[in-house]
Amino acid sequence: MSAAFRSVGLQAQPTPDSDAETLELGGRFTSGDECLPEKITLGDFLKITRLPGFDPKKTAFFMPTAGGPCRFGQYEALLRKIVKEQGLEEVLVFSPTAANAYEDIGGKDFIRTGWRALLAADGLQKLLHHTRPYEINKGDTDAVYEEWLKRMCQALALKTDHKGRLQKMVAVITEARERFGAIPRRLDPGRPLIGVVGEIYCRHNYFSNENLIRKIEEHGGEAWLSDLGEWVWYTIQDERRNLKIGGRRFSRAMLGNWIRSAVQRSDEHALFRPLHGYLRGLEEPEDITVLLNYCEPYLPFEGALGEMVLSVGKAVYLYEKSADGIIDISPFTCMNGIVCEAVYPRVSREHEGIPIRNFYFDGTAVDLDRDVGIFIELARNYQRKKTKINHYRLATQD
Repeated sequence: MSAAFRSVGLQAQPTPDSDAETLELGGRFTSGDECLPEKITLGDFLKITRLPGFDPKKTAFFMPTAGGPCRFGQYEALLRKIVKEQGLEEVLVFSPTAANAYEDIGGKDFIRTGWRALLAADGLQKLLHHTRPYEINKGDTDAVYEEWLKRMCQALALKTDHKGRLQKMVAVITEARERFGAIPRRLDPGRPLIGVVGEIYCRHNYFSNENLIRKIEEHGGEAWLSDLGEWVWYTIQDERRNLKIGGRRFSRAMLGNWIRSAVQRSDEHALFRPLHGYLRGLEEPEDITVLLNYCEPYLPFEGALGEMVLSVGKAVYLYEKSADGIIDISPFTCMNGIVCEAVYPRVSREHEGIPIRNFYFDGTAVDLDRDVGIFIELARNYQRKKTKINHYRLATQD
């Protein structure tokens, strides 16, 4: 996303990697009732104010927001309050909202470039997680990932037209696939496939989840991490639903929604096409309604909203894609995680007992190795049971 901002001439960069100072600063200005992502994002922003040469007049913090009962809707409000209290009123807090599918993030050109940035991030991360568990030489996959992430950012930041930028990005993702494919790997067909769902920030930010993906790999699993793009698709679908409820089924806003969706789908197909053969069936659903329909028996998406709908729907989708276990990563006391945890036992019972486990994080140390190891063993047992069931079905069909 920083590279997308640079494509329009802004000096943008990600916040520095989170560390102990992040938690110390975030904790200093929070009460403990806030969720972990609030503490980490706040701490990361405050670290920037301590950097040499920091100029509040030339600084903006990018903090998107969303409505609803989730505490995420208050992140930008608290950030503005603390920035003001610290005498940094000149710092701009830029906060586009999910209410209109983040349409006010910028002009149409930038929205399209930002969408491509998310797709590129998802694609490279899928290559990383699908390759690293099998590498022979430890560190090979991370090195290739970092190299091609840098190259993709260079392609994104190009000041060119959309056609030229997309062509360059497709070339980069195609070359990245070949480079990942050339990494020496061992055959290990028995590794259980673990689907990872949950709160978006916590599941994607390695610091906040204590590198849980790596621990899955170290204990013998392969992780399928739910992508960032599904949230954007969900906001587009939710905007469409709200327009219908408001009597605007046939309106300029609805037309714009459908056009934006078609353009974004076209970009998604172009950027993911080079990965289809490599990922061997681990592609995301073609349409967000697939997840919403899977969720319907447990959390009807017309009433329940947000990440809980996506997590439960994705859990069923991952089962259908032959996952051997599902992990839900959420901040401690997260409403979405708690609601999902309440319905996961039924989801598991109705899907051959697939193991599903919630992992909550609050910034304090836990014995994650032990808990992940136990879960991977449950996934292996389910995998063996599933194999026996499939053999029996084939035998009875014969």
